[in-house]
Amino acid sequence: MSGSTVIFYLLAALTLVSGLLAVTTRMIFRAAIYLLFSLIGIAGLYFWMQYEFIAAVQIVVYVGGIVVLIIFSIFLTQQAGDELPKQKMGRQLFSALAAFCGLALVMLQLYKHDFIKTSSPAIEPTVANIGNQMLGVDKSGYALPFEVVSILLLAALIGCIVIALKSKPETK
Repeated sequence: MSGSTVIFYLLAALTLVSGLLAVTTRMIFRAAIYLLFSLIGIAGLYFWMQYEFIAAVQIVVYVGGIVVLIIFSIFLTQQAGDELPKQKMGRQLFSALAAFCGLALVMLQLYKHDFIKTSSPAIEPTVANIGNQMLGVDKSGYALPFEVVSILLLAALIGCIVIALKSKPETK
C-alpha cells in the first residue's frame, strides 16, 4: 500500500466519521465542530487530488465562513452546552428512509448511466482557466449570476447583523 493510498483512506475516514458524528450527536456545538472537521477532510481530499483552487475555496467559504457563521449563531441564539431534544422514532425512521432512498438513487445512476468519453482534451484546472470559464466576458461567462449571488449573500449577512443587534425582551 502506497503512501498516497494511506493518505486517501485517512482523509476519507476523517470525513466520514466526522460527518456521522455531526448528525448523530445531541450537543449542538459539538455537531458544528464535527462539521468543521468533515469539511476540512473534504478540503484535504481536494488537495490530495491536486485541485488546489477548489480546496482553497472549500476552506475559505465553508470552513472559514459557513461553520464560523453557524458557531456564532449558536452562541447568539442559545446556550452552546445545551443538548438537543431526542427526536421521535417516526422522525428517525423517516430520516433513515430518506438517506436510503438517496443512496439508492445515486447507485441507480451509477449503474444505469453510460459514461461516454469525449474526444476533446480536458481543460487544465488552473486558477486562470477557472476564472475565465466563470467570469469570462464572452457568452460562456457567469459574471452576472456571480454578482447576483454576492448581493444575495451580502443581504443575508446584513439581515443576520440586524437580527443579532435587536435587543431581547427582558423576562421577569
